[in-house]
Amino acid sequence: MIEKCYWPLLELVDAHELPLGIEMSGWTLEQIQAIAPQWLERFKILLEQGACELIGSGYVQMIGPLVPYELNLRNQQFGLDVYRSVLGIEPRLALVNEMAYSSGMVDVYLQSGYQGIIMDRDNVSLALGFDSDAAVMPSYAQGTKGGVIPVLWSDSILFQKFQRYAHGDIRQEDYLAYFRNRATDLKLPLALYANDAEIFEYRPGRYETESVLHAEGEWQRIEQLVARLKQEGAEWLSPSQALARSCENKPMEAVQLTSVKQPVPVKKQAKYNLSRWAVTGRDDLWLNTMCYRIYQALEHSGLDNNPDLLRRLCQCWASDMRTHITDRRWKSSIEALESLAVEVGVELGYSEHGQQISKDSTEQELLDAGYSISFDEDGILLSIQTESLQLVLNLRRGLTVHSLAFREHGFLPVVGTLPQGYFHSIELGADFYSAGVVVEQVTKHRRLTDLEWVEPKMRVVAGNLHIQAVVDTALGQICKEIVIESKKQRLAVNISFPGWQRPYGTVRAGTLTLLPEAFNGSLSVSYHAGGEGEELLELNDGCDHHQPASSLVSCKSGLGATSGCVKIGDCEKGVTIQWDTTEAAIFPLLQHQPYQAVSLTRLFFSLCEIDETYRQGGELPCLSYQISPH
Repeated sequence: MIEKCYWPLLELVDAHELPLGIEMSGWTLEQIQAIAPQWLERFKILLEQGACELIGSGYVQMIGPLVPYELNLRNQQFGLDVYRSVLGIEPRLALVNEMAYSSGMVDVYLQSGYQGIIMDRDNVSLALGFDSDAAVMPSYAQGTKGGVIPVLWSDSILFQKFQRYAHGDIRQEDYLAYFRNRATDLKLPLALYANDAEIFEYRPGRYETESVLHAEGEWQRIEQLVARLKQEGAEWLSPSQALARSCENKPMEAVQLTSVKQPVPVKKQAKYNLSRWAVTGRDDLWLNTMCYRIYQALEHSGLDNNPDLLRRLCQCWASDMRTHITDRRWKSSIEALESLAVEVGVELGYSEHGQQISKDSTEQELLDAGYSISFDEDGILLSIQTESLQLVLNLRRGLTVHSLAFREHGFLPVVGTLPQGYFHSIELGADFYSAGVVVEQVTKHRRLTDLEWVEPKMRVVAGNLHIQAVVDTALGQICKEIVIESKKQRLAVNISFPGWQRPYGTVRAGTLTLLPEAFNGSLSVSYHAGGEGEELLELNDGCDHHQPASSLVSCKSGLGATSGCVKIGDCEKGVTIQWDTTEAAIFPLLQHQPYQAVSLTRLFFSLCEIDETYRQGGELPCLSYQISPH
């Protein structure tokens, strides 16, 4: 790779006087130092001469919106340590890893000392709801804690066009025609390429099908294009120069670069969304959960005491372990994770769910514990009332939540079921349940749910009421448990899949449906996505994260939720949903569909999605969360 990709890059800088920005992680720099010191020395000389510019990205490339704030910060600090020790400099600009951006990451970059970031223009423009032309894009990004950072915009279409030209998929004239069209009358810099150098003259074998190397030579084609652009009068700027030119004469007005439609913008087309590092791959959910478990153990022992272990955890959280990866690299990555877990003293693997109820509590025992139980005349609805909440469960639909109300809200139901006909539209002509399960197997054209008759078992254990039911499906049992604490305004939902393997399809469990009558005015959602502060998104527009991006990619987007918490509601009331990321680092998906004076608002909890990186293997964890008022 060094010979085929990295040397030609430096030769491009040297021979054509191109002030390129070259991004590399601290880990990559360490590997180069070990295996190609001559390349490193040449790179250092070019940096000292100002012939090119180092762009930072952390010790490893991590998907920040899926990683805890402290580790994101450490990853940047470790990367800067390597830049200083190996190259003797600190980069001014950072590339957002995989262009997976959240507002919280602004604060991470600022605290790390960066003076600007490089981010994809096209998907941020979708988030902001306007044309992606550089002339109308904001120049400053707003963080969650009040920080502001300048942004240099890259361009997905331009860099993909560049790749296609280099690979011989399009002619030089076709590329130049597109470039001229984009450059006409534009006084701001255009980023021609902001992606991997390793895809030119090199095919690592990560994909089942890979394009054939161009006979002419891909770096040779790039050199020809550079010469042609120079001939046509293109002015080449370093990234820092381009950023300064972009911000020139512009007021320092920061903008939130995310929205409910695009809570985490990512590079390229919709199939490249946050789910590909969260719940697809070879077993992203398991990998992320185990990383959270190790992180929690290190946090409890004192993060400052374990820098070496934290560096190794950063490597285990690297993005490339979660997408296309060879068998050999996957095996070595798992071995590294297992070794780290042993040293930290944590066990890998999902935890078993609690014991099944063998004997019901008597009616008197329930009353003595503070639970009032009743059934409707058809035996369909089971009502439980305490001094703190009122809950109605649907026995005909697998113990789904018909309605849930808390004392803090005056016992006005906030979560539950919207029956078919609630919306006077055939597009919304279905029942929308809460705490249900839907499994869709794409290749088998099969949809499984837990919406069956159940006979619940109820027992008081240590003052808490446990209500359990089991539904048999073609893939195995779905075990559901609702837990109520008589003195607290809190409900727990536990859904397990004993003996299940990850299906080739989607698994969305415990979905919550908000009841529109409970809320006044607009809704908002808040959560953490890799930063210290909360992301806050107004639900002013519709969003459908759960809808497929294509026939091969099962969802469009999702929330990072790195603290295991999502809050949703209006300015007066709402609900807080919490879960333990060390047991299951679940991936929340939001649906908000306005309809006339009301809206359909649902929060899905995904345990499995599919895309082209998906590979079979692994188990499904138990989904467990608690819901309380705020």
